Amino acid sequence: MATSLFRIFQRLTIAGIVSLLALITAFSECNAAEPGISVLRQVKDYPLSGKASRWDYMSLDASRSRLFIAHLGDSAVVVVDTRTKAVLATVDHIGEVHGVVAIPELGVAYATATKSNEVVAIDATTFKVLGRIPTGMHPDGLAYAPDMHKLYVSDEYGETETVIDVQSNKRVATIALGGSVGNTQYDPVSRHIFVNVQGTAELLEIDPAVDKVVQRIPVPGAKGNHGLLIEPALRRAFIACEDNDKLMVMDLGTKQVVSAFSVKGKPDVLAYDAGLGLLYLASESGLVYQFKVSKQGVTRLGEEMVGGNAHTVAVDPATHDVYLPLKEAGKPPVLRVMRPSL
Repeated sequence: MATSLFRIFQRLTIAGIVSLLALITAFSECNAAEPGISVLRQVKDYPLSGKASRWDYMSLDASRSRLFIAHLGDSAVVVVDTRTKAVLATVDHIGEVHGVVAIPELGVAYATATKSNEVVAIDATTFKVLGRIPTGMHPDGLAYAPDMHKLYVSDEYGETETVIDVQSNKRVATIALGGSVGNTQYDPVSRHIFVNVQGTAELLEIDPAVDKVVQRIPVPGAKGNHGLLIEPALRRAFIACEDNDKLMVMDLGTKQVVSAFSVKGKPDVLAYDAGLGLLYLASESGLVYQFKVSKQGVTRLGEEMVGGNAHTVAVDPATHDVYLPLKEAGKPPVLRVMRPSL
């Protein structure tokens, strides 16, 4: 039997191998759990500052009980106290802010300003702007490599990764990626940076020690692979593909896609509660999907139609609170807090 299978694989053409891989991926999707009832329950809506306009990435500084929210439509970063859920500050004049990342050990949050092609450094206590650092075209996602004291910025339209030394707040490198860029994430196990290159359907691995691409990893079946989350303990990368409505799960050990899920409504931002093993995927349509992650694999639990602009999500692993900033036409913006019922 084994000999026969070996002979079959010997005779496969490249096209045949591609078709076989597609069948394997389809099989994984067919065997995924069907959509179920949402495990999320609404706790309360809290008022946010500014207009009812688009919100984007969020970042939690748990040591200070601060949630930093990019208010793209207002060109501002809104800071919320996660204990009281009250707005503590609104940092204006960022310039079409998309990404934000809080770095607790530095006491600084960084935000991308796409209007001016800059990264803006914000003091996490006083909320004062500390400086502005130039990037490539249309900076979006950010990730921090603590060993090297470097911030990595995905320049979506510039097709580059900007590298910033956070000790001097100066740009120290620009890495060509070869296609439009999605989100950027740090992996604490390999101590490498991973970047979605949606223009080439690849996940790129960067070594911060040398600021070079060390591997270009194909993501078969991906179109518009923008959202990215690294789960270090189980060695998984979760890749949200907004152009063909897929969530791809990659094994970071083998660098192979091991499962894929069909979702709806342009999936975007991912958040993970490691304590509960719950993965959240928010989409442009307002649907928020929930998945259970374990050593045995990934299972879809359910989905929830949350509301306008619910394409970005963050989670507090200590309280299990799930945060979703919402905009509704003609209404003030709110921060919806939800919690899993598991």
